[in-house]
Amino acid sequence: MISGRRLIEADLVDVAIVGGADTLSRMPVNGFNSLESLSTTRCQPFGRDRCGITVGEGAALMLLTREPQSIALLGVGESSDAHHISAPHPEGEGAVRAIRQALADAGLHPHEIGYINLHGTATSLNDRVEARVIHDLFGSSVPCSSTKHLTGHTLGAAGITEAAISMLILERRLPLPVQDFSQSPFDPALPENGIVRQSQPLARPTILSNSFAFGGNNVSILLGRMA
Repeated sequence: MISGRRLIEADLVDVAIVGGADTLSRMPVNGFNSLESLSTTRCQPFGRDRCGITVGEGAALMLLTREPQSIALLGVGESSDAHHISAPHPEGEGAVRAIRQALADAGLHPHEIGYINLHGTATSLNDRVEARVIHDLFGSSVPCSSTKHLTGHTLGAAGITEAAISMLILERRLPLPVQDFSQSPFDPALPENGIVRQSQPLARPTILSNSFAFGGNNVSILLGRMA
């Protein structure tokens, strides 16, 4: 999405098809298992008993265009903290930079965000770091949740899939995804953010979606409903 936007802004193209796809295979499953980051049941983001990801598969495509649309890519942020090949920076420095860049690019303040689609992989370290980052930047006032308990972690397709979920929430005025704590209660060691615990509408037509990948590669995008 970010590359497509750059091509449009550089007047190289008028329309860009952007997307991602990843299929389920033994290699990533065995890889995460070797890292002791693979859940044996459905993943439990931000749950007390979370024990790793559920590997999923998926694909999504979007059409970015120069012409105004009902849903707009308002802002983007990127960073690479290169802290560790498979662990986030303990203070979430790269994640903070990506989120702040996206907010600045969109000209928005934290309190103007209606919902945050969290990266939320259900690994112990990732959820702890992201929960702290969100609390430090947004407090507990902005609704947020991870949708990976619904889709699994689709790896190379995760960013675009969750952007598509965010777009559909805006476009169809869907209720916010509820974080499922039926298998494991919320981890009391994490800060109390605005985790969505029951169905509620989107109060403000802006959504931040986070994708924090291996190697310290971090991306945050801001989508908004224009009409």
